[in-house]
Amino acid sequence: MNPQWIKKASLDRKYRNKKVEVDGILFDSKKEANRYMELKLLEKAGEITDLKRQVRYELIPRQREQSTEMYKAGPHKGEYKPGKVIEQSCYYVADFVYKEGENIVVEDTKGMRTKDYVIKRKLMLHRYGIRIKEV
Repeated sequence: MNPQWIKKASLDRKYRNKKVEVDGILFDSKKEANRYMELKLLEKAGEITDLKRQVRYELIPRQREQSTEMYKAGPHKGEYKPGKVIEQSCYYVADFVYKEGENIVVEDTKGMRTKDYVIKRKLMLHRYGIRIKEV
C-alpha cells in the first residue's frame, strides 16, 4: 500500500471532498470535475485553447549541503560533487492551465484555502509573476 495515497485519502475526507470520475479521469472533488466539464465546453467552442490538467510548477528547488569533494575523472572532472540533499523541492500543482487568447491562465478550484495553498499562491506570483485564478 502506498503511504502517500493513505495520507491524501485522509486529507480528502477531512475536507469532505468526494472523488468523481469524468472521461476516465479521477478528480478530487465534484467542483473540480464540474469545472473541467465547463472548460472542455469552452475549449470546444474555441474560447480557450491548450487545456491542461495537473501542471506542476517548481516553487523552491532542492537544497543540498555544500560539498568539498570533486570528481577525479569523467565529464565532470574538476567539478564539485553534489552534496547531500537536505530539503526536497517544493511544488505547486495547478488544477488547470489554458490559453485565453494570448494569455496563459493558471486556475485552481478551491473549496477551502489552506495555509499551504496561500503560501504557494504567493510563491507563484513571486517566482513566475503568475496570479492564480481561483474558482
